[in-house]
Amino acid sequence: MNRSDFLQVLSDQHASWLTLLERVGDERMTIPGVEGDWSIKDILAHVIWYEREMVGLLDERTLAGSDLWKLPHAERNALIYQQNRDRSLEDVLNEAATTYRQLLRLVEGLSDAELNDPRSFTNMPEDWLPWQLIAENTYDHYRDHGLSIQSWLDRIDKR
Repeated sequence: MNRSDFLQVLSDQHASWLTLLERVGDERMTIPGVEGDWSIKDILAHVIWYEREMVGLLDERTLAGSDLWKLPHAERNALIYQQNRDRSLEDVLNEAATTYRQLLRLVEGLSDAELNDPRSFTNMPEDWLPWQLIAENTYDHYRDHGLSIQSWLDRIDKR
């Protein structure tokens, strides 16, 4: 993977993500039941948490991050939800924009070699590719949750 292609996919998927969120509209962002009890705001806070972790990875050039990584996936996500459920929509939306700008700036600063060489990041397992880890926690994440959001929108728009 080269940086130019990675940035293009990241930018394209982020634009699609924002388009989907615009379709939701602020007035529907806090309605529960999109994914389990989660609202769009909750999903967005969840996605931001993972993006923020990638910002830390890229900024520090080390695989460290939150202690929540030590937990099973479902338990980690439940705690992320608990930590963010009472935040205002405005706060979540502002953090989403800020975090994405930070992420984009840091990815732009990577070389092709850094995207593909786990030795560029302290503590990264040798069989991991940095670009894949970043993709899983950014644009792949948009796609995954975007499908749920789209399905929810299709259901409620038929009412």
